[in-house]
Amino acid sequence: MASYTTLEAEARERAGKGAARATRRQGRVPAVIYGAREAPTLISLEPRTVLREIHRAGWRSRLFDVQVAGAATRALIRDVQFHPVTDAVEHVDFQRLAPGETVRVAVAVQFLNEATCPGLKRGGVLNVVRHAVECFCDPDNVPPHFDADLAGLDINDTIRWHDLKGTEGIRPTITVRDFVVASVAAPTKITELAAAEGATPAAAPAKGAAPAKAPAAAKAPAAKAPAAKAPAKAPTKK
Repeated sequence: MASYTTLEAEARERAGKGAARATRRQGRVPAVIYGAREAPTLISLEPRTVLREIHRAGWRSRLFDVQVAGAATRALIRDVQFHPVTDAVEHVDFQRLAPGETVRVAVAVQFLNEATCPGLKRGGVLNVVRHAVECFCDPDNVPPHFDADLAGLDINDTIRWHDLKGTEGIRPTITVRDFVVASVAAPTKITELAAAEGATPAAAPAKGAAPAKAPAAAKAPAAKAPAAKAPAKAPTKK
């Protein structure tokens, strides 16, 4: 039997943006419950209650028992709208659960035995493809999570849908293949560029040794001095 989380709510009389803003000014979060071929139910919630639930893991698959004036409605949270600047919760959408009707939920995957996984102990990396799996469930049999056992996985091994525990009586939304949930990838190593190119780094000079001098530039041949001119002869007297 599935467990339900109880939420206390108050009824709202009017719909629309103006009524929703008025509800927020009163310090509450406007919300609506729809589905199961019934008229939508307008409600409001305490902001702290909403934040507490959405900060818990797996809130998209958690079942809620919404209490309004003594009447209980079983529902799932389908959408949460936030303020674009302050991130305050502005609106919550609930889907009403009808008896006998399956619902589409995202069930979180819980990974077990990471400490004893052979591939991870050898330096491999857990590559999670799906942190949650979308599937169709009966409202009374929605599991809190699926279990993925890593105890026997080596490097390059995978966990697929059929490997998960707790999927009895549940149909995934992907039915055309046995899809991958996670894998143990080989370790990646960062290689120095010099080592990759086969270059040998220059040896560092010994402590206290003078730095090597740059090779002297080749001397250019000396230019020949111009030949001295003979002095001019003095003119002879006649």
